[in-house]
Amino acid sequence: MEREKAIILDEKAMQRAIARISYEILERNKGTDELCIIGIQRRGVYIADRIASKIAEVEGVSVPVGSLDITPHRDDMAYDCGKDDMSDIDFSPKDKKVVLVDDVVYTGRSARAAMEALIKRGRPRCIQLAALVDRGHRELPIHADYVGKNLPTASGERVRVFVTELDGIDKVCIFERDEK
Repeated sequence: MEREKAIILDEKAMQRAIARISYEILERNKGTDELCIIGIQRRGVYIADRIASKIAEVEGVSVPVGSLDITPHRDDMAYDCGKDDMSDIDFSPKDKKVVLVDDVVYTGRSARAAMEALIKRGRPRCIQLAALVDRGHRELPIHADYVGKNLPTASGERVRVFVTELDGIDKVCIFERDEK
């Protein structure tokens, strides 16, 4: 059983973090030329959409946005080969500056799977990683380029991102196991 320990980001704080990430992406990439945003399913997709919307608001230019299903590339779960890849990317990442977006970066395994899935679609010029929350505890040498909130956590804690599109609310919380 888990119980909510603390709210880390509320709706306004999430908006500010996403805006900051968007500005940092624009600054580092010197605008939107050859830039695309790809969200890692599930919640990374909604955060990617919000980043792309903020970039369009600031620059007056829409960047291509897609969603990436990493399930076939995960190393921590069995995959049913008959299951469809649920990615939705209607552009080639070949020679593009790709920003992969995830809700939480933890061990680095999701990011590794995302890079593998992305490269199979075409070799990007570069891959950058954006995360709303970075909680540390890496098992792989993966580093997020853009982070909304660095959040050192205990390994027994769980970070959950809630988005209005799926959950009816925007917030980030830490949950801990009930010792009962």
